[in-house]
Amino acid sequence: MSKPVNLNRYRKEKARAEKKARADRNAVAFGRNKSEKERQKVEEHRARQKLDGHEIEE
Repeated sequence: MSKPVNLNRYRKEKARAEKKARADRNAVAFGRNKSEKERQKVEEHRARQKLDGHEIEE
């Protein structure tokens, strides 16, 4: 005879594995560390200042 399988445990393990895989994909697609976020903020601020500096005042 074969050993009985707990289907609830199997289903939960499968759901956990799918959730982990989705989290890993999202980390690659959207994940940035703190220094990258800060650098982007600074670059956006500089670009905004440069654009404002070229504004023609009447």
